[in-house]
This record gives sequence, structure tokens and C-alpha cells, in this order.
Amino acid sequence: MDNSVNEPLLLVGDNPFLNISHLSQSKARERVDDPGDPVFAAHLLRLALENGANGFTFSMCDSNLSILDKLDLKGLDRGLRLYPVMPYAFEYVQKATQRGGFAGLVKKLGWDMIKSGNAESLIYGVSTTLTANPKSLLKAYLGYELSRLDSHLSKTIRLESVLLHQVVTDLALALDLDWLFKEYFAFLSHKKITPGFNTGNFPFLVRKFAEWNIDLNKVTILTPFNKVGFQMTPSIEECEKALKILQSPVVIAMSILASGYIKPEEASKYLASLPNIKGVAVGVSKEKQAKETFLILRKIY
Repeated sequence: MDNSVNEPLLLVGDNPFLNISHLSQSKARERVDDPGDPVFAAHLLRLALENGANGFTFSMCDSNLSILDKLDLKGLDRGLRLYPVMPYAFEYVQKATQRGGFAGLVKKLGWDMIKSGNAESLIYGVSTTLTANPKSLLKAYLGYELSRLDSHLSKTIRLESVLLHQVVTDLALALDLDWLFKEYFAFLSHKKITPGFNTGNFPFLVRKFAEWNIDLNKVTILTPFNKVGFQMTPSIEECEKALKILQSPVVIAMSILASGYIKPEEASKYLASLPNIKGVAVGVSKEKQAKETFLILRKIY
């Protein structure tokens, strides 16, 4: 698998598997085959891997973990590189409303971590449950989620980076919570896992990390990049300018097709013209897309 390290990073995104469309919910419902079915999703992922993809970025939820359980990697020398996004925001918002807000959520998570049997989560989980200390909660949560992934890792499936969800990343940036990013960075780096951040405001993240002396060369950043500026905040010009500031390729571009507005050929040519792009993430919901999209991306990008 080591011979794949220097090739373009082409990730399958999980939005179609969660029946998410950034353009409209009606578009998501129009799909004939259901990519929300773990068996069909695993089939699409396999097709994408056969045609050039080499990784999977996904929200850490039971349905996506079940896709990994059903995925057949026999005969694929390249293997699979994982880039999970945590936490699965929808799940925790739901738990918070069911448990009476943040305090109830913290206690519920603390007990879940204790019951998981993971030693690290046990230590931090006890502290979280008793004190509601946010740093302990962060470490307990990360340990808990990493333990959920352990059984899915092998010689052909490896964990490359763990990405902090956009909702958490952008809120923490707005609130100037430098401690959260530093704790997250230190915890994952200690485990030799690349700290990752999913953001909707790439220039702001670059600026704040530089201010907080967080090494941008040692992270992965998942953020929108496309030729029409779709979801690129505050503007396509500012995002491209921030990209040039980086000293190494650490950015994984998402929303590269602008929810279907841009063809893969156009997207690839645009991305190939940019500096410091480490790879791309594209969701597929149909067999034809899984077969053709990554073939095109690999030829041009």
C-alpha cells in the first residue's frame, strides 16, 4: 500500500450515502437506487476504488461504519485510506435535545464512553461525567470514536486523518477557542494521526492558525474549492489567496462539482491549476458516476 502515498488523493464523499444534497433535498430523493442502503453504498465505494479512488471521507455514524463492514476489498492492491469526520453533528444535536441541552449531552456521552470499555475513554469519561470539563470531554470523545474505528482497520484499510466537523470547527474559530484546536492537535499528533479540520471559511482558519502558532504543515484541511466559488467563503478570490500562503499541500477540496453544476473535467482542470491541493472528495450516488468520475479525475488531476 505504501506505493500509493505519492499519488493524488481521491476520496469518495459520504453525502449521497446519508441522502444529503447540498443543492436540494428533492434532488436527493430523485435517485433511483438508494445510496443510503449500506449494501449499495459499499458497492458504489468498491466501483469508485476500482476506477481510481483511493480513500473515503465520512461522518462517524453507525450507517457509515456498516458500509465498511460490507465493503469487499479483495483484489484491490491500492487499499483504502480513511478520513472520518467527527462528530456526526446531526446525531449529537438530536441527543442534546433529548437530554435537556448541553449538560445532559455531556453526562450521556460520559457514560457512553465509560461503558465502551476503552481505557482512555474510561479515564477521561469519568472526569467528564464528574466535572463536565471540556478538555476531558474532547479527549474522552476522541478516544471513544477512535476505539469504534479500530475493528475496521487492517493492512488494507488505514486511518490517515481525523477531521473535526465543520460545525465545530467554524463555531470554535468564531469563539476564538484556541485551546480546543491545540488540544485536538496534540491528542491526535501523539497518536501519529494527522489532525484534520473541515471548514466553510478556509481563509479565516488559515489566519487564526497562524495567529495561534498551529503548524499548518502538519494538518489536513477539508474545504470547498470549485471554479464558480460555490460555498467558498468569503469569496473564491480570498480562498485562492489563502491557498497560496500555505507552504505545503494540505488541502482536500470538496464541493468540486458545485452540486452537479460543474463537470468532472472542468473541475479537475481548475484544481490542477491551484497550488497546495492535496486531493479531492467527491460523492457518488449512481454506478455510472462511481465508474466515470474518478477515472476522469485521475487522468487530469
